[in-house]
Amino acid sequence: MWSLPASEGESATAHFFLGAGDEGLGTRGIGMRTEESDNELLEDEEDEVPPEPQIIVGICAMTKKSKSKPMTQILERLCRFDYLTVIILGEDVILNEPVENWPSCHCLISFHSKGFPLDKAVAYSKLRNPFLINDLAMQYYIQDRREVYRILQEEGIDLPRYAVLNRDPARPEECNLIEGEDQVEVNGAVFPKPFVEKPVSAEDHNVYIYYPSSAGGGSQRLFRKIGSRSSVYSPESSVRKTGSYIYEEFMPTDGTDVKVYTVGPDYAHAEARKSPALDGKVERDSEGKEIRYPVMLTAMEKLVARKVCVAFKQTVCGFDLLRANGHSFVCDVNGFSFVKNSMKYYDDCAKILGNTIMRELAPQFQIPWSIPTEAEDIPIVPTTSGTMMELRCVIAIIRHGDRTPKQKMKMEVTHPRFFSLFEKHGGYKTGKLKLKRPEQLQEVLDITRLLLAELEKEPGGEIEEKTGKLEQLKSVLEMYGHFSGINRKVQLTYYPHGVKATNEGQDPQREALAPSLLLVLKWGGELTPAGRVQAEELGRAFRCMYPGGQGDYAGFPGCGLLRLHSTFRHDLKIYASDEGRVQMTAAAFAKGLLALEGELTPILVQMVKSANMNGLLDSDGDSLSSCQHRVKARLHHILQQDAPFGPEDYDQLAPTGSTSLLNSMAVIQNPVKVCDQVFALIENLTHQIRERMQDPKSVDLQLYHSETLELMLQRWSKLERDFRQKSGRYDISKIPDIYDCVKYDVQHNGSLGLQGTAELLRLSKALADVVIPQEYGISREEKLEIAVGFCLPLLRKILLDLQRTHEDESVNKLHPLYSRGVLSPGRHVRTRLYFTSESHVHSLLSVFRYGGLLDETQDAQWQRALAYLSAISELNYMTQIVIMLYEDNTRDPLSEERFHVELHFSPGVKGVEEEGSAPTGCGFRPASSEVGLSVMNMQCTGNLDLIPLRGRRRRRSGDLPRPSPAIGLQPRAVSTTHLASCTQVSLPTSSSFPASVFAFWDLGTQNTICSQCTGLFSTTVLGGSSSAPNLQDYARSHGKKLPPASLKHRDELLFVPAVKRFSVSFAKHPTNGFEGCSMVPTIYPLETLHNALSLRQVSEFLSRVCQRHTDAQAQASAGMENTFILYPCLCPYSYAS
Repeated sequence: MWSLPASEGESATAHFFLGAGDEGLGTRGIGMRTEESDNELLEDEEDEVPPEPQIIVGICAMTKKSKSKPMTQILERLCRFDYLTVIILGEDVILNEPVENWPSCHCLISFHSKGFPLDKAVAYSKLRNPFLINDLAMQYYIQDRREVYRILQEEGIDLPRYAVLNRDPARPEECNLIEGEDQVEVNGAVFPKPFVEKPVSAEDHNVYIYYPSSAGGGSQRLFRKIGSRSSVYSPESSVRKTGSYIYEEFMPTDGTDVKVYTVGPDYAHAEARKSPALDGKVERDSEGKEIRYPVMLTAMEKLVARKVCVAFKQTVCGFDLLRANGHSFVCDVNGFSFVKNSMKYYDDCAKILGNTIMRELAPQFQIPWSIPTEAEDIPIVPTTSGTMMELRCVIAIIRHGDRTPKQKMKMEVTHPRFFSLFEKHGGYKTGKLKLKRPEQLQEVLDITRLLLAELEKEPGGEIEEKTGKLEQLKSVLEMYGHFSGINRKVQLTYYPHGVKATNEGQDPQREALAPSLLLVLKWGGELTPAGRVQAEELGRAFRCMYPGGQGDYAGFPGCGLLRLHSTFRHDLKIYASDEGRVQMTAAAFAKGLLALEGELTPILVQMVKSANMNGLLDSDGDSLSSCQHRVKARLHHILQQDAPFGPEDYDQLAPTGSTSLLNSMAVIQNPVKVCDQVFALIENLTHQIRERMQDPKSVDLQLYHSETLELMLQRWSKLERDFRQKSGRYDISKIPDIYDCVKYDVQHNGSLGLQGTAELLRLSKALADVVIPQEYGISREEKLEIAVGFCLPLLRKILLDLQRTHEDESVNKLHPLYSRGVLSPGRHVRTRLYFTSESHVHSLLSVFRYGGLLDETQDAQWQRALAYLSAISELNYMTQIVIMLYEDNTRDPLSEERFHVELHFSPGVKGVEEEGSAPTGCGFRPASSEVGLSVMNMQCTGNLDLIPLRGRRRRRSGDLPRPSPAIGLQPRAVSTTHLASCTQVSLPTSSSFPASVFAFWDLGTQNTICSQCTGLFSTTVLGGSSSAPNLQDYARSHGKKLPPASLKHRDELLFVPAVKRFSVSFAKHPTNGFEGCSMVPTIYPLETLHNALSLRQVSEFLSRVCQRHTDAQAQASAGMENTFILYPCLCPYSYAS
């Protein structure tokens, strides 16, 4: 193989060297000779056999491409064909010599890149007429994205919906752009955000993705990789005003792209990589190369690869695939492109190219040639054996993170302007309307300002709306000086005969027959910086529930999940309700789970699916069922009695015998007296805030999350007004709001030193611990009815998730030929994460507790679990209910023992109560009481095989030991221990903590072992995360020396109770990006409720609960129909479907 300098000109053909034989010439300059070797050749010339005819293969490309490592590797292999000789045209020749002076060749491999004179290459092709590996004329089309999309469409290849904006004076009909707040209209085609904006020139890599205001707005700006960055987030939301662009629909790919490389129509190599649009951070391995994993293409995708290769006449061709919603879309065609760092691909590519050239040209040279046939490689995938079980499915229902206090105001409106707004946005279709978008809130504000102006001119006019309510509506909508759909919303509900007169303290004697709208304004409830930290840390910790892995990710815990996800063996879907705090929690969790970086908006748009269809995770809190109305009325009646609780009250209020409820009632004793104390404490608190506002030192005082003393006073004054009514009775429904506010201020604004907050917290929590759980039902039957009413769609979805796991699906598969270092390339794990609010978490837990999953009198483990749940007083932020499904491949597919289900629970972040008051469970995955000593199979190949000597509890592939203690920024937090072989440590059994087995294994390429992996919720999982501050760096910057790993530290980690708390102590790290995080509470570890359930048990239970509710609804519906037949006047209004 020769590199031809310009000075040699046409005479260079004398120096061509014949291609090497199959034995090759090693790695040293295949096809090249030194002057000494030439002399030796001349001396032996007389003894040589006349040379065989040679096919000259010319490489015509820029030096950066022709001398690249992939090209060198492939050409070295190509030269091993007996009849092929390769020459490389020097860049100086290509740029400066006329094509007549270029050396002649029989086959040309030529492709365009920056600076390449494609016109000259085309002229050379016409002059010499070589066999072209990649057509040159088609490369003009590949440089224009408009032409690429046109050709793809003509070939029937799926691509995203798009429109072209040509800013060409000669074509004014293609330059119509109308930009809105959350959409653009291009030549009549509307693209709601998120959408993609691509320059028409394929050489311009500045592709922008614009996000909707509901997700935070702004744009992600993609560019050619610079160092470790491939994109950056920008707050700019307006599209570019100069240049021509393609606008296309954004495809939700769950953060992964697939790059496909063809070598001829019958060969395609595909690799998965992290999408550059996700966080812009390029994941690199230890050698600095971008981490990619080969994946298998489906039959349809292989057909697409063939079509792309043939349509663009490019034998060697790269293109990008987007896998979204079960389909594959081509979004870019790159032309000539090689795979990097794959020896298997280099072998395949050289073999295919050599055979293609020989098949085409051998007959012309009278060279005898037949394409060799080889036995097809048979992929061998290891399977589980013995008692090993594979993790197949993880389902988690998680409450959102820490938020600002929620606030709400209701008012009845009757002005025609409100009815016009209601009609404009389609409110009459369902009788309800939710307004969140900035332009919608602006309309409400405009109406409010207009009505206030009219009331000021004519105080006794016809406007019925109360001035005070309108003032509050205006004040809230004007907060912050701008609108954001994630922190305020207005709900309107149509009442054909007016809102009930009792609402908001209106005169009950007023006759209300005219239609009216109930306007509910909600604000606050935003995810705080602490909430973001909680979600992100929990996401990182969550990785450790997945089987371990090896390779580039093995430097820190959770590598197994990242490995699964990167190799497309992880089927991850993240759902969130339409509440901003819930969606941002989901995005922050995904950021931690998948080791992402940067802003949450791009992650939210790409990874989190809005699940507001069919009420999957959303519920209308203002529309209560008849059962909820009955429960609330009874609850309010009991708590309005000015007398100590008696036995009858305990029977009425706590018929389930809940431990936490009984404890709270013992603290309250007399509910009215406690309410009196709470009200007095609120009055004292507002008085202190007013005094603080008059202090000159407090003028510019900033509270947590940019709140001011004035805003703090507003929320407490509203609670003061609303809690005690004019009649002197207390509005019990405000108790959760009072507890919410005081908990927030104690946690985040404790530096103010306000007196009485601790007592207010104690009393309001006792009241809230009665009111909140009992609003979801008092008796077991009521709790179950209300629970299923809230989460029926979610129950059906969970059932579907569990059943689909063991069905034969067309899932993405890792290519087994490329899976070196991947322990089990056949493993596919389905993960479904559902982020929601308190109501759904309460409801789902009630279904498991009261729905009859198991008979607690016959199951000791379930009895302990119910006792533990009974002692939980609060389902706090980041509460988790986790269902894990395992498969034992050694069992009969129809056997009940084939699939095994575990149920886990955590009450979320630790409250501000004392440490000792928290209930404790039996730990995470405790051993069964029947299990004695275990024998470990010491053949450590990455999985642990524990064979119990007796009992039915089995250790599965991917099982983790019980949690380790909370670890902060102490030196030992990053200590690691290398164990050459697996080590087993058995703890002595006790009544409270059954025997547990702690096992460690070597992570392969790393000479350390992350002992942190033993704890599901240990902050040390952050130590090696690409998106978290590195603990070693932290120690260096603070002058601390981290000692090496020691056996002492390992032993300390092993022998600890399993119920220690997860500490997020370094959330206050200065590089974390969260200023003023105040206190970030710890998160309780997962406790196992049950670990010996069969899939059939759980499926039948969920089906039974859903069917029972469906039957009850059908009966109620039939009863209502009969009522309407008898009394048609009772149905004055029906909503359109």
